[in-house]
Amino acid sequence: MPSAVASRALDDFIQHLEGERQLSPNTVGAYQRDLRQLSEFLTEHLGRDDWHWGDDDIDRLALRGFMGSLTRLGRTKRTVARKISAARALFRFLHLEDRIPVDPTRSVRSPRIEKRLPGHLTQSDARDVLAAAEQAATDRTLRTARDLVILELLYGSGLRLSELHDLDLRSVDRSTGQARVMGKGRKERIVPVTDAALRAIEAWELRRSEVVEAGNSALLVNAKGRRLSRRSIQASVSASFEAAAGARGLSAHALRHSFATHLLEGGADLLAVKELLGHVSLSTTQIYAHTTRDRLKRVYEAAHPRSE
Repeated sequence: MPSAVASRALDDFIQHLEGERQLSPNTVGAYQRDLRQLSEFLTEHLGRDDWHWGDDDIDRLALRGFMGSLTRLGRTKRTVARKISAARALFRFLHLEDRIPVDPTRSVRSPRIEKRLPGHLTQSDARDVLAAAEQAATDRTLRTARDLVILELLYGSGLRLSELHDLDLRSVDRSTGQARVMGKGRKERIVPVTDAALRAIEAWELRRSEVVEAGNSALLVNAKGRRLSRRSIQASVSASFEAAAGARGLSAHALRHSFATHLLEGGADLLAVKELLGHVSLSTTQIYAHTTRDRLKRVYEAAHPRSE
């Protein structure tokens, strides 16, 4: 284990992530796990437990050794890159706080990883999934009415699962067809809500009112009237995906990917899609452009007489 000074510095960094950067508990937990693994490696690598983050021995070679140990453990390049990113954030914080003289990660290069196209539904599969959910919702039960709202908001508004989980009923403005959501880093944005989603919410409210006590503002609730868990939302989507062969095995996040991909396929501007998704950087959104370019290439190769 690191020295008391190093442990306090790490605790201060975690508090910085929670308080100032306001990252989600899941993200903060990931930082803690990655940095705990780095701490354990440094203790073994240095052969002592009284080290601190500003030690001269914690340099580029030590961090390269950490990357090498992860590779030997069979970790993917993506995982190694994430753990080095966590280390980079820690050392940058400590350097800016004048707790260490230099930032050793400035000379460390993360492994090069290929951008992976996100899993998403075809437009045909999306129609099949929603059609099946609409048909199921005609029985007007609590579960089926709620399942349809989940699908309509994830696909029609491009919400993250966490954003849908946190959404309150009062955050949906039916007169404008918009919803106010809280995204990553506690950044608020306005998203469109489709007419289909508004109809689904209206039908859902009748079932919701049967189980919710006064003062509960959560849009999605379970049979006991409590806010629906993230796991339950994921389970709802997974069950709905059984309606389309191409959707099976995908996660709830695939609906957000589908939202972006289908907008671009329909001719939407990349910058507009960036704002709708709540991305900070355009480079994050550009991966969807790769998806649509691949589709256009397949269409070209299948249709043009000179494509061979």
